[in-house]
Amino acid sequence: MRINMPATPSIAAFLCSALLAIGYAASATADAPVEGDYFHTGAGARYLERAKSDIITVPLRGNINVLVGSGGNIVVLSGSEGKFLVDSGIKPSKDKLQATLDKIGSSPLKYVVNTHWHWDHTDGNEWMHAAGASIIAQSNTLNHLSKTTHLDDWNWTFAPVPAGARPTMIVDNERELTFAGESIKIEHLGPGHTDGDVLVYFEKADIVALGDTFWNGYYPFIDNEDGGSVNFMISWASTVIERTTDKTILVPGHGAIGNRVQLIEFRDMLITVRDKIAALKSQGKSLEEITAAKPTAAYDDKWGRFVINPKFFTKLVYEGL
Repeated sequence: MRINMPATPSIAAFLCSALLAIGYAASATADAPVEGDYFHTGAGARYLERAKSDIITVPLRGNINVLVGSGGNIVVLSGSEGKFLVDSGIKPSKDKLQATLDKIGSSPLKYVVNTHWHWDHTDGNEWMHAAGASIIAQSNTLNHLSKTTHLDDWNWTFAPVPAGARPTMIVDNERELTFAGESIKIEHLGPGHTDGDVLVYFEKADIVALGDTFWNGYYPFIDNEDGGSVNFMISWASTVIERTTDKTILVPGHGAIGNRVQLIEFRDMLITVRDKIAALKSQGKSLEEITAAKPTAAYDDKWGRFVINPKFFTKLVYEGL
């Protein structure tokens, strides 16, 4: 780098949606679904709803496309020797994803990099591995996927993924490879959004896939429970800003395809909100008092309209300081 029973259509649709959500809830944990959890009112519910729609293909350059609509953004490098993916989306999108990948090219799946362990980026691992892909990830991501993990922030317990869904090619710090005419670097810049984030840099195309260390135009989720923090996310963004140019394409985990200027805006938003919350916390203010002070108010209209609302984001930053 520079690095769906007979019923009226509406009832039938409702039943489909309910069964889908319950099915995936059962796959994630043995516990009964709880009102207000990840798959009811959290981000998982949004991704399951979005998965009913078509996958959108966004061409970039150098035989690289981004697929939007299956959990997080998915990057696809396609060549005669196969396809190299960054993140695997969610299982409800399998048929649509497979059809979209086939339209891109007939070559098989060869590699899938998990930018981190979260469900919306790894739930497709099992079917993609069965289709021939080797799964690549940082060692902490393998650790999270291999054990039961409870997230208080999402009120949900994720069960270990099946053996076939676990990464087998492990990146501790960095790994370089050549594939489909591209020089690819997979790098762990230390903890960020989680403790196992990696970026993927396609050198010839000058494209960086950043996973959830970058949410373009949205407040991000920060997994404080699993090694992330707002300070780590700021550090990640600053490092990438230093290594890229205004010509570099930056693919966020969520949001539109971005660039260095937008990453700077994201980083600066994180710094400003962090500093406001840190100052209030240093005065002995409680989370409730800080939330009431609305430290994110200047950014809420733009950044607070996705899965992380201003109140939730304030909590995430506060608890990570």
